[in-house]
Amino acid sequence: MGLFNFLFGKMIDKRITKYQNDLINKQYAEVENMYRTMRGWRHDYHNHIQTMKAYLQMNKIEELEQYLNNLDKDLTTVDTVIKTGNVMVDAILNSKISLAKSKYINVNAKAIVPKELKILEIDLCVIIGNLLDNAIEACMKLDNPSDRFIRVYVDIFKEQLYISVQNSNGGKIKKIGKTYHTTKESNSHGFGLIRVDNIVNKYNGYINRQNEEGVFATEVMLPL
Repeated sequence: MGLFNFLFGKMIDKRITKYQNDLINKQYAEVENMYRTMRGWRHDYHNHIQTMKAYLQMNKIEELEQYLNNLDKDLTTVDTVIKTGNVMVDAILNSKISLAKSKYINVNAKAIVPKELKILEIDLCVIIGNLLDNAIEACMKLDNPSDRFIRVYVDIFKEQLYISVQNSNGGKIKKIGKTYHTTKESNSHGFGLIRVDNIVNKYNGYINRQNEEGVFATEVMLPL
C-alpha cells in the first residue's frame, strides 16, 4: 500500500508539472504575440508620420487630409480591443483573442462584465482562459484556416453572469456520461476542464457543454 501511494503521488506530481509547463508555454506564446503586435504598430506609426511630414513639406494639404481620413477609418477597423468594464477580464480576453487571431482563427467577441463582482476575478479569469485555450486547441486541428472560428459572448442575464464560448472543432470528442473527453495525448485539457467545473461548483453555478456538427459550445452561468 505504501509503494502504491508513493507511485500514485509521483504520477500526480508528474501530471501537475506537465500542466504547469503547458500554462507557462501558453503564457510565453501570448506575451511573445503581444510584443510582436506592438512592434508592428510601432513600425506602422513611424511610416504614417513620415508620410504626413512629406505631404506637409510639399504643401499638399488636401492629400494630407484625405490620408488622415483613410487612416482614421483604418484605425477604427483594427480597433478590436475588448473592453468589458473589468480590467482583469479585459487582460485575459484580449490576450487570448490576440493569440487566436495570430493563428488565423476568426474571432467574434462581445463581453460586458461588472466592475465589482462577488466572484473572485482570478476565478473568472481561470474560467475564461481555460475555455478559450480549449477553443484555440480545437480550432487548430482544422487544416483550413477559413474553417476556424471562435465566438465569445459574456453578459449579465437575470442577475447572473452568462459566459458562452463556441468554436469549430476538428478533433474527436467522446462523451462518457455527462463528461466530455478528448483524444489528445496531453493531460492539460483535462485539468483545465476540471478547474472550470470546480470553480462553477464553488459558486453554485451552472455549466453546459454541447458538441454538434463540428461545433463545440460551452455555457456557464454564475450568480452575481
